[in-house]
Amino acid sequence: MRVIGLMSGTSYDGIDAAAADIHLDGECLVVRPLGMVTDTYDEDLRTALAAAMPPAATTLRDVCALDTGIGQAFARTAARADAELCDGRAELAVSHGQTVYHWVEDGRVHGTLQIGQPAWIAERTGLPVLADLRTRDVAAGGQGAPLVSMVDALWLASRGGTPVALNIGGIANVTAVRDGAHLAFDTGPGNALLDAAVSHGTGGRLAYDAGGELAARGRVRPELLRALLDEPYYRLPAPKTTGKELFHLPYLHDRLPGAGDVPLEDLAATLTVLTAVTVADAVRSLGASEVIASGGGIRNPQLMRALRAELSVPVSTSDELGLPSAAKEALAFAVLGWLSVHGLAGTLPSCTGADRPAILGSLTPGRTGFPVLTQGGGAPVRLRVQAG
Repeated sequence: MRVIGLMSGTSYDGIDAAAADIHLDGECLVVRPLGMVTDTYDEDLRTALAAAMPPAATTLRDVCALDTGIGQAFARTAARADAELCDGRAELAVSHGQTVYHWVEDGRVHGTLQIGQPAWIAERTGLPVLADLRTRDVAAGGQGAPLVSMVDALWLASRGGTPVALNIGGIANVTAVRDGAHLAFDTGPGNALLDAAVSHGTGGRLAYDAGGELAARGRVRPELLRALLDEPYYRLPAPKTTGKELFHLPYLHDRLPGAGDVPLEDLAATLTVLTAVTVADAVRSLGASEVIASGGGIRNPQLMRALRAELSVPVSTSDELGLPSAAKEALAFAVLGWLSVHGLAGTLPSCTGADRPAILGSLTPGRTGFPVLTQGGGAPVRLRVQAG
């Protein structure tokens, strides 16, 4: 099946679309990446989205407008991916949508909301669309995250020791495979606090610390780092999940009331080390033998240097193992979509905390109805990335 995975992360800067040919070879799921395209949100849409994100107040009219605008943006990207990557022969689109709220209280997830109406994608492309993947896991008692853990578990199944897959997006998460068992959770802020501080400190001129240049010019403030590490979330047992509902600019101001007098370079250096320390603490707790990193954070050399300084195990990137890091999350949702339309669970209860594995998502028919399956078979036990 030729599948397009669509993803917009917690940084809400745009949409990644990755395409792949996916088939089952015995017990191995073979994924052949076909490439990736990326579109940024237009400025008006991104501004409206940022204005509606927690802890800001919003209206149902605004939510409806965002659901429509984001759905149309995803539709344009999906159509582009089908034309440029799939020669117009895609069979399924899988849309993560845009997370706008993850409802967590007392360590339990009560609900989750990803918007970007899939009907716009189906209408624009003619493809059936699988969307709203997280909610089914929440309904089954899970955290609804990190969903990429199923793909990581299959991908790392053939590696020895205790490999840990790390994704550093707005929020950082890890998946570990040890003696056939799996564990996954969000470690805390990846780029979320650093992005918020840089955007605020530059009056919106910069959206993030490109290349870690600000942090490289600053020095870590130990007293600020201690205050940030006092966050109770880091001490919660896994599985656990978090998001920008917790780690946002007002949170930073509450935690660091004197941060306005700190040079932005020092604040960036401190927040960069915060991410490295909290990720490293999580990795050590898992007894990792190696770390395979992906996500936007790996393009920050200052963050990667800080992470390697905190760890005594090898740190590589998924690119080095044949899985393009920039496309990894979008490809993961393509795989989850393939599993769902074949009636196979896309979650591991040990990773999300659910009561049972769940088949994920809700399916919107394409122009000719629902997907036509060309392959049966049981659930895969490992995943191989084939050169595209």
